[in-house]
Amino acid sequence: MNPSFSLALSVIAVSLLSTFGAIAAVGPGQQAVIDHYAAAAKANDPAFKGFSADRGKAFFLAKHTANPDTPSCSTCHTTDPKQMGQTRVGKVIDPMAVSVSPQRFTDLDKVELWFRRNCNTVLGRECTAQEKGDYVIFLATQ
Repeated sequence: MNPSFSLALSVIAVSLLSTFGAIAAVGPGQQAVIDHYAAAAKANDPAFKGFSADRGKAFFLAKHTANPDTPSCSTCHTTDPKQMGQTRVGKVIDPMAVSVSPQRFTDLDKVELWFRRNCNTVLGRECTAQEKGDYVIFLATQ
């Protein structure tokens, strides 16, 4: 990895930790996912300064108009990410909070699959790298 890029990621991580407190048990898998989205967000916007748990929470709870059956992430995942959710067909969804489901956000391919499906369903479009990173950071603090 490019040394200046590594430094930039370290600065972002330290900024996040000091701003939002300790992130709940982020392991190497989650860190790799966060790093991936940070690199993509920086590539999309050179002014990118880091992810925000507050923006992630707002995104998680926001109501959208693309699909009246699933207007928000919390429609299926509940407003408390530490609780189990349920799909529209009744399938149980494990809690989204990393503190309760430590396997969450550890496999980039799986994370991308679910973002692709759910962003299109809820938003009617793909999520941006910034939105994905904010979302993951929020759920890593829960």
